[in-house]
Amino acid sequence: MTDELDTSLSSQLRQLQTLVELSGVINSSLDISDVRRRAIEAATLLTNASAASLLFIDEETGGLYFDVALGDRGEMVKNVQVPRGQGVAGWVVDQKIPVIINDAQHDPRVYKGADKKSGFVTRNMLCVPVVTKTRLIGVLQAINKRTGDFTAADQSLLVALANQIAVAMENVRLYDEVKDNFYSVVHVLGEATEKRDPFTNGHAKRVANFCMVIGRMMGLSRKELLTLKLGSILHDVGMIGISDAVIQKRNRLSPGEYQIVMRHVTYGQEILEHVKMLRDIIPIIRYHHEFYNGTGFLGKRGEQIPLLARIVALADALDAMRHERPYRQRLTPKKIVAEVEALSGTQFDPDIVDVFLRSTLVADFNID
Repeated sequence: MTDELDTSLSSQLRQLQTLVELSGVINSSLDISDVRRRAIEAATLLTNASAASLLFIDEETGGLYFDVALGDRGEMVKNVQVPRGQGVAGWVVDQKIPVIINDAQHDPRVYKGADKKSGFVTRNMLCVPVVTKTRLIGVLQAINKRTGDFTAADQSLLVALANQIAVAMENVRLYDEVKDNFYSVVHVLGEATEKRDPFTNGHAKRVANFCMVIGRMMGLSRKELLTLKLGSILHDVGMIGISDAVIQKRNRLSPGEYQIVMRHVTYGQEILEHVKMLRDIIPIIRYHHEFYNGTGFLGKRGEQIPLLARIVALADALDAMRHERPYRQRLTPKKIVAEVEALSGTQFDPDIVDVFLRSTLVADFNID
């Protein structure tokens, strides 16, 4: 008897340790699809189930849809829609309590449509609600325990996991909300910079589009692409510190006025140094007017110029050449290509020029 008790306690301890570890893993991610996938994997592991699924409430119909399904025929199950109030999941949503069903084939609450659609046979199941601070958003199911029936201990573990999933999803939602607001501010700031000069309206957006094409072709990482996008949108943010008389001048700038304009890279750096989330883009702001041969604003050359700044430098020039300015006409696509080729190795990084020449941008300069 003592041996059996020790074995049971040891098993429970392992399960609790597993729950703690899995909860940490789930809450360590801010990618919603990753959170959901890990949640399902955790559900099968904790309850020793053959399959698991995470269903969410359809706000329009009130029914349930399979967001993630793991196990035999999981991909087929994901196409099933459970009508409102039907199935064990629907019952759990209505009652807002967990349930164990160890004879699924004879329980009237079991929705047979999922099994019929997938060819999967449900023997037993455990279903618990997933509840955030404000509302019930769906249910978590463990299906077909590998040995024996689902128990009250399994239910307690799955409820605890569902609570962690709800916390993780709420964290992701809040993070995404903050991120979206942050990106909105970035775009507004970029647009506000351009509003002072009608000739540059939409310039930052177009430069960002060019940069994304080139950056993806160069195999930049996801983080590098995000930094490149933000930096390209705000590359001229320092123009806020330049007077309207200089920015809106309709003739060529005098040497003195050009010296004033050159200050915008310093002003941009000074502005962004106070924004922690934007510090990574400062090198782009600071060095996007450097020439590859060292004759740019600050005299940096070659590899001394940060890679992302070199990409923005080319994209910035491309957009400038394809749009009219008060002191010159726009260039044709053919002339732009010829100009870029002629300036390869002097103004522009030749490797980035090569990527541009192999890209779709050469044929299509109508990106807005």
